[in-house]
Amino acid sequence: MQHDIRMGVDIGGTFTDVVLESAGTSHSTKVLTTYAAPEDAIIDGMHQVCAKAGIAPAQIGQIIHGTTLATNALIERRGARTALITTQGFRDVIEMRTESRFEQYDLNLQLPEPLLPRQHRFTLAERVDAQGNVLIPLDRAEVVAMADTLASYNFESIAVGLIHAYLNPDHEKMIRDVLAEKLPDVMVSLSSEVSPQMREYERFNTTVANAYIKPLMKSYLGRLKTRLADEGADCPVFLMHSGGGIISIENAAEFPVRLVESGPAGGAVFAAHIAARYGLDKILSFDMGGTTAKICLIKNQTPKTARVFEVARSYRFKKGSGMPISIPVIDMVEIGAGGGSLAHVDAMRQIRVGPESAGSEPGPACYGRGGARPAVTDADLLLGKLDPDNFAGGSIKLHKDASKAALSALGAPLDMDAITAAYGLAEVVDENMANAARVHAVENGEDLAGYTMIAFGGAAPLHAGRLCEKLGITRLLVPTGAGVGSAIGFLRAPFSFEATRSVYMKLSAFDSGQVRDLLAALAAEATGFVRNCDAKAPIEAQYKVYMRYTGQGWEIPVSLTADQAQNPDAASFQALFEADYASLFGRIVTGMDIEITVWAVNATTASVSAAPLAETPAGRQVTAGDHRALFDPALARMTDAQVVPRASLSPGDHVTGPALITEDETTIVIPVSRMATARPDGTIDITEIRT
Repeated sequence: MQHDIRMGVDIGGTFTDVVLESAGTSHSTKVLTTYAAPEDAIIDGMHQVCAKAGIAPAQIGQIIHGTTLATNALIERRGARTALITTQGFRDVIEMRTESRFEQYDLNLQLPEPLLPRQHRFTLAERVDAQGNVLIPLDRAEVVAMADTLASYNFESIAVGLIHAYLNPDHEKMIRDVLAEKLPDVMVSLSSEVSPQMREYERFNTTVANAYIKPLMKSYLGRLKTRLADEGADCPVFLMHSGGGIISIENAAEFPVRLVESGPAGGAVFAAHIAARYGLDKILSFDMGGTTAKICLIKNQTPKTARVFEVARSYRFKKGSGMPISIPVIDMVEIGAGGGSLAHVDAMRQIRVGPESAGSEPGPACYGRGGARPAVTDADLLLGKLDPDNFAGGSIKLHKDASKAALSALGAPLDMDAITAAYGLAEVVDENMANAARVHAVENGEDLAGYTMIAFGGAAPLHAGRLCEKLGITRLLVPTGAGVGSAIGFLRAPFSFEATRSVYMKLSAFDSGQVRDLLAALAAEATGFVRNCDAKAPIEAQYKVYMRYTGQGWEIPVSLTADQAQNPDAASFQALFEADYASLFGRIVTGMDIEITVWAVNATTASVSAAPLAETPAGRQVTAGDHRALFDPALARMTDAQVVPRASLSPGDHVTGPALITEDETTIVIPVSRMATARPDGTIDITEIRT
């Protein structure tokens, strides 16, 4: 049947991954991302997987798409000509930021520039108080006059962020009505719709970001739908959002800021699906592609989520140095450590890697496309991890001489030869990723002992074994299709949408009726978005409130059952909060009132269930005929590694390191300290060899 054929597409900084699932079989490919017209790579990849599956594009019933385009537009500052309309006195909120300093002792600290210059920020005389009451009414005539002024600036998009509009959006809606009448061709984003939450800096910034990328994303999504239809794939297209669910292309075009981190979110869903199949409750998800590495904690087969995260951290990836986006998102740490990440020697004569990336144009030096600077892929090639004749299934030939020249230039100031420089580069990037994992775990109150790593993305299996050695993780899973894991994750994700709203309430003044009505309204709003994607599937509502002790600066999320949401009472809310607070901080604070600041309801269809894992039979010890020199960093020397095609392994087969397990999309490096076992579902299960 037509709707049984589904395609997942993930546009990354270097590669575009395409996966087609049909009649229980899967076909995938990786093509270089085409920056000028990203849809070109999608069309190319679609034809490749359709040819492998022996079907026509017209037979595809559904396409799920995730992209880094929104993120890249914010990082590279190449969005639309945008204006901000805000309340008088709040023009500079997005420039003043908060009082936090991400580098406390740096006297020359440079804060990131806001997305909009001051001359593109405009104010109106109006005011709503913290309870939603109108203090200064908005004069429609003033809005009309401002619209006439804005017309002369030729803005493509306008963000509207008024103080406390999340409690009373009437003034923002009036502004939108006037702009629709006076400037019908200009796109408008309201903070009361994009991010109806307290904290004006985060809310204004999120709304500005949405407006900034809206014309770009709306144009791209429209072109993509047309191109796909022209190629015969005239089927529904859905987008992966940053919270780990799927929304319609229409909603994605209206709220493109929700697409930021959509690709990495797919990877986390993929890892959670594998965790469910193996019955694992403590997972470290490791996704390393061509441009970045993403690390996520997954507990009880559910990725950890947050409602604020940062894009484009500008200062050594320090928390607080980026652009805060206040939307539901899978919580992960992302660093500039991918296959294309470039290396250099700094003033302290130390090798530094990233965040700058060679991307796909020109790519690492070994691609032979004009790149001359050393990248992680160049080091992997010289260290024996990659076969120059079979990279990306043989579609890209790697030039070892170019890598050697680039790494020789890197090592020259340090009196290192090319191999030693490659070793140094690889160790630096691996330690960067290991340190990011340690910090992320500590920030979430977790100890990585007892965790299992799941690695995916084109470059992750090359580095995951070494990361496990550094982190003391004894088990590593590399699933089937790991090289295109995020695209597979899109096909496992449910349709979902989370609606949030800030309504301040103390438990000492708890109003059960107001709480019940608020959560019901949020559930109806979120369900409406999901119904745009699937008109028939059962929808479940998941309730969450953000609570804190009075006087604290931030909140913790507390989950509610459907019964607790429909029959709320202060005592049960307090008990839930104290249990979660004690779990995080080891104790509760007695004698203090508790307050709720944000309410959230996530409407979701059922996730794709994971098939239980069959029992692994007793297999054979594999001894390969092919061998290759492989550098083992733990031993700091070259070893003789056997080369085993992944397709040749049967369930239960064992491969002892040092070894390389090869496939079209990636290569799995098995260090001397590890042994790999093939599982019935095709996953390679890598465990520590006990001595």
